Amino acid sequence: MLPASIRPDGQLRLIIFDCDGVLIDSEGPSCRMLARELRKVGLEISDEDAVGRFAGKALTALKEELQDQAGLELDQDWPTQMQHALVELMRSEAETIEGSAAMLREIRELRIPYRIGSNSSKMEMDAKFGRTGLDSLISPDCIHSARDMGKPKPDPAVYLSAAHAEGVAPENCLVLEDTETGAGAARAAGMACVLLRPLDLPATSWPGLLRVGHLTEFTALVKRILRSQGHAA
Repeated sequence: MLPASIRPDGQLRLIIFDCDGVLIDSEGPSCRMLARELRKVGLEISDEDAVGRFAGKALTALKEELQDQAGLELDQDWPTQMQHALVELMRSEAETIEGSAAMLREIRELRIPYRIGSNSSKMEMDAKFGRTGLDSLISPDCIHSARDMGKPKPDPAVYLSAAHAEGVAPENCLVLEDTETGAGAARAAGMACVLLRPLDLPATSWPGLLRVGHLTEFTALVKRILRSQGHAA
């Protein structure tokens, strides 16, 4: 059965946004920075390949992958070192995904609560939102970090934490994600998910997963869901 958030006989009560690739265009700068650092310790990888390989992955999981698959010897605190470097990078280079600020304003006008659930640390998200001005649209107590919880996606903990904080059942939540990892976390949480990805690119498919090709299409999708549930949207 489809989650209640997208069923005509259900109710959409909370939207949870991923951060990177959905609201903030940080994947490119972040992955290129990681590539530069990893080339210093012997990994042969281009900036372009790094984006495809590293995007959406938690630093702890990435460290384990690099050690297991590439045979790299990384410091035990490598994730922390990279986290500090990413925070500084985002303070100067973070940019919004085109249309993200307008979309948040539109969702606010629909009076649907929203929260953020990301693999980024709270410190990193504060830097990103402060740099881009999205901090005016996102309450600090509505930001949830899987990294700070020690349970990165695809673990559903960060999404379940956001739902619990809002007092909403998981089945009444809708997640907007741009990666398979994040969509898997939403599915594991029992939530519906919208995958933001060009429609000509392949993607997983499961009941409760919807797709939009551009961020500007998201509000219209939410309005259709609300109208199907009997709300004036």
